[in-house]
Amino acid sequence: MTDDERRAALEAVAAEVRACTRCRLHEGRTRAVPGEGSASTEVVFIGEGPGFHEDREGRPFVGRAGALLATLLRSVGWRREDVFITNVVKCRPPENRDPAPDEIAACAPYLRRQLEILDPALVVTLGRHSLGTFIPGARISQVHGTARPVDPASGPRAALVFAMYHPAAALRTPEIERQSFADMAAVPLALAAARERRSDAAPVDDLPAMPAQAEMTMTASSPAQLDRPTPAATPAAGRDPHPSADPLPADAAADQLTLF
Repeated sequence: MTDDERRAALEAVAAEVRACTRCRLHEGRTRAVPGEGSASTEVVFIGEGPGFHEDREGRPFVGRAGALLATLLRSVGWRREDVFITNVVKCRPPENRDPAPDEIAACAPYLRRQLEILDPALVVTLGRHSLGTFIPGARISQVHGTARPVDPASGPRAALVFAMYHPAAALRTPEIERQSFADMAAVPLALAAARERRSDAAPVDDLPAMPAQAEMTMTASSPAQLDRPTPAATPAAGRDPHPSADPLPADAAADQLTLF
């Protein structure tokens, strides 16, 4: 699929989201929030649901949490435009309450189709509801900053999912904010690991399952670590260039990535 085809397919999903009446959330929305970003990216960030400002603008992560997400991205040399950003539910839950299971289920086909279209190498979950979509039963306090294979049934093939706290939680708690910066520092390394895994010549169905709690550590000096390319360099899988990062300093908080 070309970039133009991906953009067109994503816009078709977005048009359906804007007209959606599958669950009760459409009753109180100002605007649905399908998501936005690069159609050629290898990295998708998935939050929980739109807030007040997102509902007004129809764009994801444009309030205070969005400003922190942009700062986190800049900390590894990326921009919002380098990635794709969306949510588990596409309409604002009243008073910013947690999305209900049936609301998440109603939006699930849209998210799955977006991931099928983008086919990212790395999915970054923001918050516990996003985490639960990909790793049911996991506790974010225990798995943040770690990665594991994504179930292909969720959309992308041979991808990794990397868990992070929601930026809104980081705004409330200085320690979570500190951990969020440390976790974000490991995201480029997770992308490198995802690219290496995806480059395996074996068909997706033949890829060995990673046993639960089987631990693999990759240091910043791993052969999978990528130098940041110039804009015209290092296309992946026939696409335009995607996010990559400078080598991590040896004393970085995230100088190793644990895959479970």
